[in-house]
Amino acid sequence: MLPGETAPNPGPAQKPGEKETLDEAKAFYDNLTPTKKPKLPKTHNAITIAVSSRALFLMEEEQKIYQEKGLEEYVRYQLEHENEPFKPGAAFPFVKALESVNNQLRQLCPDSEDLFDIVLMTNNHAQVGVRLINTINHYNLFIERFCMTGGNSPIEYLKAYHTNLYLSSDGQKVQEAIEEGIAAATIFSPSHNVSVHEEQLRVAFDGDAVLFSDESEQIVKEHGLEMFFEHEKTYENKPLAQGPLKGFLEALGRLQKKFYSKGMRMNCPIRTYLVTARSAASSGARALKTLRSWGLETDEALFLAGAPKGPLLEKIRPHIFFDDQMFHVEGATEMGTVAAHVPYGVAQRHKYKISQNSK
Repeated sequence: MLPGETAPNPGPAQKPGEKETLDEAKAFYDNLTPTKKPKLPKTHNAITIAVSSRALFLMEEEQKIYQEKGLEEYVRYQLEHENEPFKPGAAFPFVKALESVNNQLRQLCPDSEDLFDIVLMTNNHAQVGVRLINTINHYNLFIERFCMTGGNSPIEYLKAYHTNLYLSSDGQKVQEAIEEGIAAATIFSPSHNVSVHEEQLRVAFDGDAVLFSDESEQIVKEHGLEMFFEHEKTYENKPLAQGPLKGFLEALGRLQKKFYSKGMRMNCPIRTYLVTARSAASSGARALKTLRSWGLETDEALFLAGAPKGPLLEKIRPHIFFDDQMFHVEGATEMGTVAAHVPYGVAQRHKYKISQNSK
């Protein structure tokens, strides 16, 4: 001790049993405090899922105010109601399932950076952010990355985040993303809510113009089914070109392999489905061989030979189903399935021509 210093006050002597009491109190307090949030995955390793605010939450009333009364009234309403959480929207169960997979991955591979990274991508004004943050905290969602563009196009931001999938309720923005080579879909709420698996992410894909290119659909539209069957038989061993969501299936497969390597193939928390209007006998082989040539697979493959997809999707209960034709999207939502429209390929052009001719 240096000259002039006083000895530190040791405080009152601890009574017998006091330390144990303090330890118990600390343990009790620790249990009351929120658990520490997991670390964000590094963006270059993450599977980035960008979701718009209107896809994640129900905002019909607010959207109506914006359309009828303008931006200023819309912002004022949001500020007045910023402590009222939005209700869950179409993409909400899907996002919860992504977070469940992340939790299981962290337990299985604590050091893995291959995780889903959810980004809220919205054209909302920044002042609306408080209500969005309050809602996310209300539902205990782990969404740390926000991008509020104030009405500007999200495309450049989607590119900057290396987005693997973009879900929005705005078809125009989805179309822009598809044209820029970004996997994207317009999400639609089901006519009624159906319970989905809470611990297993289930994703269903159409084949042509979703996982695959629209090469085969062009044959159907231009030459009919008979020529299509002949074409598929002739080119059975030639892989189809990739479609807009091939990369997303590939990302899901990468995560599945982590569970497979731990002996969890049969109880993997990710399950994928191919749900196609193709016939198994006449055109199914080319679809399966194409996936195999990419080193990919789906857990289940359902060839419906033109039958409606809605009833089978009702049995699968996926968190989301992707299709390029609104007919199938509408059929799915009528049966309680969250469905997303991928605006890609010849079906979109034919649909446009039909609408033009009907005027």
